[in-house]
Amino acid sequence: MESTHSQPLLQENSESEAEQFEDSENQGSRDNSPTENPEKELIRNGPSVPHDKYSFNYIIFYLMGMTTLLPWNFFITAEGYWLYKFRNVTANATDDLTPIQAGFTSDLSVSAAVPNTMFLVLNAFIGHKIPLKIRMVGSLTFVFIFFIATTALVEVNTDTWQNEFFIFTLTSVVLMNIATAILSGGLFGISGLFPSEYITAVVSGQALGGIFAALAEILSLTFGASAKTTAFVYFMIGNVVLLVSIVTYIIMSKTVFFKYYTVDKLAMSKSQTSISDTSSSTVRSNGPDFQVVLRKIWMYGLSEWLVFVVTLSIYPSVTVLVTSQGHGNGHPWNDIYFVPVVNYLIFNSGDYLGRILAGMIEWPHNKPVLVAILSLLRVFFIPALLLCNARPRRLFPVMIHADYIFIILMGLFSFSNGYLANISLIWAPKSVHNREKEMASSMMAAFLGIGLAFGSSISLILVQLI
Repeated sequence: MESTHSQPLLQENSESEAEQFEDSENQGSRDNSPTENPEKELIRNGPSVPHDKYSFNYIIFYLMGMTTLLPWNFFITAEGYWLYKFRNVTANATDDLTPIQAGFTSDLSVSAAVPNTMFLVLNAFIGHKIPLKIRMVGSLTFVFIFFIATTALVEVNTDTWQNEFFIFTLTSVVLMNIATAILSGGLFGISGLFPSEYITAVVSGQALGGIFAALAEILSLTFGASAKTTAFVYFMIGNVVLLVSIVTYIIMSKTVFFKYYTVDKLAMSKSQTSISDTSSSTVRSNGPDFQVVLRKIWMYGLSEWLVFVVTLSIYPSVTVLVTSQGHGNGHPWNDIYFVPVVNYLIFNSGDYLGRILAGMIEWPHNKPVLVAILSLLRVFFIPALLLCNARPRRLFPVMIHADYIFIILMGLFSFSNGYLANISLIWAPKSVHNREKEMASSMMAAFLGIGLAFGSSISLILVQLI
């Protein structure tokens, strides 16, 4: 028998042919007719799993995780560009923020959070009924098109039609986040079919995208680039990442390794389950049952939701207001670099390390109650960070002045976010049958999205309470 390590990287069968194989397998099991594709029968009956040659699939999962957040990170990082685009251009212009400028960040957050959450939830219900290629390539292409349009408008003078540009921008944000939700739900869904390190690759890629965006902002501050130039560079990097993701995903979807987990293994699971349970008629032929899967993973889903409720309630809305104790003394660290380094770079780095370590040790092992308790304990970060040196103050006094204490808190806060979020994402699909893994992972993405929405809503209240 040929070694699995010598199998070709690409598989000639198209996705439609793979789907036909699944149908023919079900028919063949009824007719007892051995007409399957010999290569697929070798994969099903052989003792070995296809090898991820050169870790190609793992790298692409990493890239795809980055892609789900990196363009959006650049979109919100270009704050100076949006202030420039919506500045007061009348003859009696002042330094006061215009109504659009003052509310743009919150408008942006709502325009992103609402459609993203809605479609992550919808994806958990019906995503598995839509062909995988349409969900992944279609959503990537959709975001790419709108990001190109956003990039092109950087050099367009929009001073005379600011209101129309504002409407176009928010409409683009809504549509891009719908597509991103479909992409994220699909990506989490298929990563749940693979070994756990591939889920770690996805979530680590997301955190790495945050680090990349933070470094880009620090570099732009160092070189003093204009707001328009900085935004153009950000958006162009986003376009390149999106284009590379589209091409590499298409290539990855044709590999033997990818098809083994997304088509062959799932088809085999459905076939074997239906054959073994036909006499008792306990398995539905139309796919996994939503309520059954939810009962198995709800504790992990609750933990995922709680992690992001706590994180988004305080970060970045409150933590971005924390200034250095030496602010105003004219030192670049205190006046320029403190917020981007501590609030963005340190947070994203801690989040990244937490996700990596969770993927390495996978502790606690299948103990959802303990994970939920640890997630609940993170609530204590909220009062601790509220008492740091955030300005301006209204109600709460400043009790933590020292920079090093705030930095330690941010490190622990971010590390626990990445670790607990990834542990839940890893163990949820391990708690269900093979045929339920994609739905379970998509449901976890929905819990994540709902947590983001809840946390963002709470942050509006906490900012007013400082």
